[in-house]
Amino acid sequence: MGKMKQAVAPLAARLAGIAADKGRIGLPHCGLSRSQLLPPPAPCTKQWAGGQARLGRVFMRILVTNDDGINAPGLKVMEAIAAEIAGPKGEVWVVAPAFEQSGVAHKISYTHPMMIAKLEQRRYAAEGSPADCVLAGYYEVLQGGRPDLVLSGVNRGNNSAENALYSGTVGGAMEAALQGLPAVALSQYMGPRTEEMSDPFEPAIAHGVGVIRALLERGLWDAGDYRLFYNVNFPPVPGDHVRGMKVCAQGYRKDTFFGVEPHISPSGRKFLWIKGGPQHLPTAEGTDAAANLDGWISVTPMRADLTAHDAIEALRERLE
Repeated sequence: MGKMKQAVAPLAARLAGIAADKGRIGLPHCGLSRSQLLPPPAPCTKQWAGGQARLGRVFMRILVTNDDGINAPGLKVMEAIAAEIAGPKGEVWVVAPAFEQSGVAHKISYTHPMMIAKLEQRRYAAEGSPADCVLAGYYEVLQGGRPDLVLSGVNRGNNSAENALYSGTVGGAMEAALQGLPAVALSQYMGPRTEEMSDPFEPAIAHGVGVIRALLERGLWDAGDYRLFYNVNFPPVPGDHVRGMKVCAQGYRKDTFFGVEPHISPSGRKFLWIKGGPQHLPTAEGTDAAANLDGWISVTPMRADLTAHDAIEALRERLE
């Protein structure tokens, strides 16, 4: 318990500072007006690590996004984790959706323009998806200045198993990887035990810095056409009950398909709610959700390549 308190204390101080700043600025709802359009940023004169994603640099620049929106509590946690990683001489830039964007996956808003507003120093809201926010952050806010790392999260709810396919949090990290940037998606599994905590993000607060540092120190990013990125899920247990990290494959929850739930409005019109399945069914042993429900942090390497490589030879034999 003592070690956990030591780990949480620096982040708790940062979280308190972020909360105080937001209170002074008085961030309202997320809607943007034309008067808030982003002015051109001043050119950056610092020399950065150039995307090498290593610790021990003089400067470290981190770009942060999420899918729960600019005012989400998990984003506050992500900002504090990023600040701890970047260090006192580094910079944390936040470009997050102005509105809730859960479930948008890797959506790109290329059919309509996107408004973006500067809310405070190095903090922006954009009327787009997490993938849009990564593009806006990289090309507009940072003017193509390469971040050393992109962090997406911390999502409220797990993005293990099939949830990863729908996740805007994962979509933001995937877009960063397609841009050639090191990226990590982070999500907090919720459950009965997290509801009892004073902060349901306690596991992410206690262990987020350690997980990211472990990835950074080992340089676990490649430079292939479909670059690796990482999907991290924190278990639904108290921070001092987390058992450690496990590298896991993406799992599959049987019989937890999305469906629709019909309702009738007061005027007699039918409308539908999308309804998800139970989230606490374990996946196969050695996969992400099973590890999370057993108290482990899951770390899953991913790529944007959707090819079923195991099926190619059999298909060639039948078609060629």
